[in-house]
Amino acid sequence: MRSALPETADAANRPAFLFRGQPELTAEASPLPVDVPTVQLSLCRPSDRSDKPHLPVRGDLAHIGLAGRYFVPHYAVPMPHVLKAAATLRDAGRPDGGPLRTLAAGEVFDVLDMAGGWAWGQAKSDLLVGYVELTVIEAEA
Repeated sequence: MRSALPETADAANRPAFLFRGQPELTAEASPLPVDVPTVQLSLCRPSDRSDKPHLPVRGDLAHIGLAGRYFVPHYAVPMPHVLKAAATLRDAGRPDGGPLRTLAAGEVFDVLDMAGGWAWGQAKSDLLVGYVELTVIEAEA
């Protein structure tokens, strides 16, 4: 039986993702401050959630720039979207979710997840994390 692992280091070091306008996904491409670990990672304590309102981490998903710092089942690359009209950024993906702040029309919102008519992500201007209705955003051109 043949192994599916790459034969050489060059094959393993190719970019895992390619995106429009971004030649490859790297730690430097992240909008968040990233310290790239140079040692073996291990789970030694609960995650630090001290800046939770500005930390794009949920129990199931986190911003790709946080890989290596937060352990979750999935990491997402932000998809820039623009608000078509002013909307409320909420702390939960439902109409009765607590309001965090008003996002202005034209503001950029980096979407990390879309489900149930809501987008979860981060406002580009102040990095506040929350939910907006899918009907008020469109993909950035």
